[in-house]
Amino acid sequence: MARHEHTSFDPASLNPGDLHAKLLGGIAPRPIAFASTIDADGRPNLAPFSYFNVFSAQPPVVIFSPARRLRDNTTKHTLDNVKEVAEVVINLVDFAMVHQCSLASSDFPEGVSEFEKTGLTPEPSDLIRPFRVAESPVQLECKVLRVDSLGEQGGAGQLVICEVLRMHFRKDVLNEKGHPDPQKLDLVGRCGGSSYVRASGDALFDLPKPISAPGIGVDALPKEVRESSLLTGNNLAQLGALETWPNETDVNDFKLLELSDLFIEHENNGVELERALHRYAAEQIDQGHPERAIKALLAFNPG
Repeated sequence: MARHEHTSFDPASLNPGDLHAKLLGGIAPRPIAFASTIDADGRPNLAPFSYFNVFSAQPPVVIFSPARRLRDNTTKHTLDNVKEVAEVVINLVDFAMVHQCSLASSDFPEGVSEFEKTGLTPEPSDLIRPFRVAESPVQLECKVLRVDSLGEQGGAGQLVICEVLRMHFRKDVLNEKGHPDPQKLDLVGRCGGSSYVRASGDALFDLPKPISAPGIGVDALPKEVRESSLLTGNNLAQLGALETWPNETDVNDFKLLELSDLFIEHENNGVELERALHRYAAEQIDQGHPERAIKALLAFNPG
């Protein structure tokens, strides 16, 4: 397995700006809650927050955090609004509206509508008073259950805990099962500094969950496999996710039919044969065939 050196920090010893940069740079990407609220006078507000995620399905609960400002310890209009009117629409942000979302993060004066400033379209909600963002591919109408303050200093999170009352999905982002398709959603997420990530195209990959039965585990692999200089930790995990070992007959048949050229080429050099089998296994894993890889690895017998 790989060994790495790390640089360690004590959060208490960092200045708030440095701590903030390290946290947001290291914990990424983060989904964006484009939060639509209104104040007690009915004036709309729209602002993005990347301290956000879903935390429950039954009941459906999402949480976002309009933290206190680092520079002057003031609160944001969104936080003030949800305390006055305990309702919010969480709009998800796709690539087509990311610049408008960024513009909405500007510190406009109180009462100024970010819908007007960004050119985004306010859409009436079904059950609550704040507007939805018509351009957003996913819109969640929520009631605010409570606000939990994590502190009163600049940078302190203010957790807005919301129950989803109604969900809206743009029709063009749903697949034949009625589920959102990540390629069609084309969502963006926040990373550190000014960096974003686009969750579509080559950035997406599938990884089946090993939920039908527990895998054999990395610890069950032969020592020379676990300590391979050619197989990565991800490679080993894909082998460890296999539910069963191939039997001896399958391994011998595979050796005869698929690996005979390798064994002939390196018949007088066991070290090079082992490296060749590990390279072959890595290629098979990368091509999505861990079962072929494990047969190749088990075919090596230095004795």
